[in-house]
Amino acid sequence: MAQATQAPTRPNIRVVLFSLMIAMMLAMLDNMIVSTALPRIVGEFGGLDHFTWVVTAYVLGTTVSTPIWGKLGDLFGRKPIFLTSVVIFLLGSALCGMAGSRLLGGPDDGMAELIAFRAVQGLGAGGLMVGVLAIIGDLVPPRERGRYQGMIAGIMAIALVAGPLVGGFITDHLSWRWAFYVNLPLGGAALVLLVATLRLPRHRTEHRIDWLGAALLAVGITAIVLITTWGGNEYAWRSPQIVGLIVLALASLAAFGVVERRAVEPVLPLSLFANRNFALISVIGFLLGFAMYGAMSFLPLYQQTVQGASATESGLLLLPLMFGMLVVSLLVGRTITRTGRYRAFPIIGGVVMSAAMVLLTRLDAQTDVVESSLYLLVLGVGMGFLMQTTMLIAQNSVDQRDLGAASGAATFFRSIGGSFGISLFGAVFASRLSDSPAGGIFGGGEAGTAMDLVKLRELPETLRELVLGGLADAVSHVFLWALLFTLVVPVFAWLIREIPLRTENISVPAGEAERQRPDVDR
Repeated sequence: MAQATQAPTRPNIRVVLFSLMIAMMLAMLDNMIVSTALPRIVGEFGGLDHFTWVVTAYVLGTTVSTPIWGKLGDLFGRKPIFLTSVVIFLLGSALCGMAGSRLLGGPDDGMAELIAFRAVQGLGAGGLMVGVLAIIGDLVPPRERGRYQGMIAGIMAIALVAGPLVGGFITDHLSWRWAFYVNLPLGGAALVLLVATLRLPRHRTEHRIDWLGAALLAVGITAIVLITTWGGNEYAWRSPQIVGLIVLALASLAAFGVVERRAVEPVLPLSLFANRNFALISVIGFLLGFAMYGAMSFLPLYQQTVQGASATESGLLLLPLMFGMLVVSLLVGRTITRTGRYRAFPIIGGVVMSAAMVLLTRLDAQTDVVESSLYLLVLGVGMGFLMQTTMLIAQNSVDQRDLGAASGAATFFRSIGGSFGISLFGAVFASRLSDSPAGGIFGGGEAGTAMDLVKLRELPETLRELVLGGLADAVSHVFLWALLFTLVVPVFAWLIREIPLRTENISVPAGEAERQRPDVDR
C-alpha cells in the first residue's frame, strides 16, 4: 500500500500551478495550431482523403497512452513520469517539423512521416494531460479544486483559439513546420520550471505494471479507430479487412477485460466503474470528446475555404468560442468552490452544446462571419459548463490512492471519444464531399494539387459557388452527426448524484463516498 511520507507546502501551489499551465498549454496548443496549418500541409503533400489522420494519429496516441501514464504516476511518482512525457512530446514535435524534409527522405513520404510522428507526439501528450490533472489532485482537495480546475479550463479555452491564431500566423508568415518547432522553447521553459518548483508527496509502492493489459487495450482501441476510419471509405463494410479488424477489436477488448480482473495493478481498474458517478462521467466524457473534437476539426477548413479567411484570420474567427468557454469555466469553478454544488452544470452544458450544434448545422456558403461567430459563442458556453466539471466529479468519486488511475480513465474516455469522432466525421465528410461538385477538385491528387486555395479562388464564379456550396454542405453535415451525441449528454448528466466534495485529500473506505451523498439525491 502506498504511504505518503512528505506533503507539499501550500505556498508552493501557485508557482507549481503556473508551471503546470505551461505544460498543459503544450498539449492543447499544439493540436489547435496544427488545425489551421492542415490546408497548407495537404497542399504540399496532397491527399485530402487522409488529412484527418494527422489529427487522428495524435488523438489516438494520446488515448492509448493516457491510462498507462496515469497508472505509472501512481506507481513511480508523478514528477519523474510527468517530466518523461514532456521529453517525449518535444521529441515528437521536432520530428513532425522535419517530416517530408530532405533529412528524412523528401516530400514523397511526407504525409506518412507526419502521421507517424504525430502519434509519437500524442504518446507524450497523454502524459501531459493526465499528469497535470493528477498533480493538482495531489496538491488540492476536491472542495477547493473547482477554482483551480476552472483556471485549467480557462487555459484550455485560450489554447483552443490561441492555437489556431498562432498556427495561422506561423503558417502565413513562416512555414507550417514552425507550428511544431514552436513547442521546443516553450517545452524547454516548462521543463526547467517543473524541475525547480514541483514538490509532491513521496510514496512507497510496489511496482507492478500491467503491460499485457496496456498492450491489449492499445490493440483494441487502434482496431476500432481503423474500423471507423476505413469502413465504407477505404474498404467495404463486409470486406475481409474490416471484418478482420472487428474480430481483432472484440477479441482484444474481451481479453483486456479478463486480464484487468486478474491484474494486481490494472492499468484501467474495472472496479472504478462500480461507482455510479464515475461510470456516468466516463460516458459523458466519451460523448463530449466525440462531438467536440470531431466537429471542431472541420471549423478551420470551413473558414479558410468557404469563408475565404487566411490561416491567421481563421484563428481570430474562433475568438468567440474562447471567450464563451473562458468566462463560463472561471465562473463555474468559483461557484463550485463557494457552494460545493456541481450537478446542474453538466446538465446545462449538454443542453447548450446541443443548441450550438443545431445552429452549426445551418452553416452554408452564404453564412456571414457575424452569424457563425454567434454560433461559436454558444458552443464555447456549453463547453465551459462541461470541460473541467466532468473531471472534478470523476476525481471526487474515487479514493485518493486511485486518483491517477481515475484521472487517466476520465481523460482516456474523452480522448477515445475524440479519436472516434474525428475518424467517423472524417468518413462522413469525405463521403458527403465526394458526392458534391467539390469532390472532383478537393478529393486528393498528386502532391501540391490537393486543397489548392489559390486554384479555388481562380475558378469561374458559377463553378466556385457550386464548390463552396459542396464544402459547406459537407461541414454542416458533420455537425448534424455531432448533434446526435450531444443530445444524450444531459440525459446521463441528470442521473449524476450530488456527492459532497471532500475538503481534504485523504483515503476513505471503498464505497464511503457513495454513502456520503445527501438524502435528497437518493
